[in-house]
Formats: sequence, structure tokens, C-alpha cells
Amino acid sequence: MIKRATEVQTPTVHDHFGRFAAVASGWLGSTWAFVGAGLVIAVWAATGPILHFSNRWAQVIGTGTALMTFLMVFLIQNTQNRDARAINLKLNELIRAMDNARNQMIDIERLTDLELDAMQATYEKIKSAWTDRQARTPRGPQEK
Repeated sequence: MIKRATEVQTPTVHDHFGRFAAVASGWLGSTWAFVGAGLVIAVWAATGPILHFSNRWAQVIGTGTALMTFLMVFLIQNTQNRDARAINLKLNELIRAMDNARNQMIDIERLTDLELDAMQATYEKIKSAWTDRQARTPRGPQEK
């Protein structure tokens, strides 16, 4: 029996942060958010001469962007996790629905790195065997 790597399970019941992250990332990825950020930078730059380009003036934008970047990392990660999970579930359904597909491919993202390495080596052998067969196959005059 193969031991599975421990994974972090996140609760999805009453997933307020997930809904917030989906809405926030949708809005923050919009044209209007980009325009708003551009306006913030323009206002900050315009106040430079008024504040004599002081250290505090520079710290304001540095601190603001650092805080926003820190928070955005969590929003982006949450959104990517949800997208990856949805894609994996869709692929699992395709594998399940196909007659010739191997069902052990379902949920392989939960395998350990060693198990994935072994599976990759198997597919590299399959590809190598196919390449060898192609090299030995005589080609007709139209394919030269």
C-alpha cells in the first residue's frame, strides 16, 4: 500500500474568505483597479515637489505597496488553489468517463514526489519506446 503525503485540508463549509478572495481578485484584476492604482501613484508623484521629496514621502508609497503586496499574495494563492482544485476535479471526471483511461491517475496530485518521479519515469520509457518505433518505421517517398 502506498503511503500518501500529509496534506493540509481547508474547510469549505461557510468559506467566507474563499468567497471574499474570489470577489476581491475579480475586482482587483479589473481595468478599474489598474486605473485606480495608477491614480494613486500619480497623486503620490504629484505631492513629491510639495513635500520636497522627503524620506517620509518615499516611505508612504513603499509601505503602502509592501502591505498591498503582502495581502495580495494570499488572495492570489487562494484563487490559484481554487482554480487548480477545479481543474483537477474536471480532469478526474474525464479520466473516470473514458473507458481506456487508467483510474489510478485520478488524484495523482496527492502522491509524494517520489511516487510522481516513478510515474514520470514510466511515461518517459513509453515515449522512448514510441520514438524508437518511429525511427525504425520506413517512411514513404512523400514523407522524406
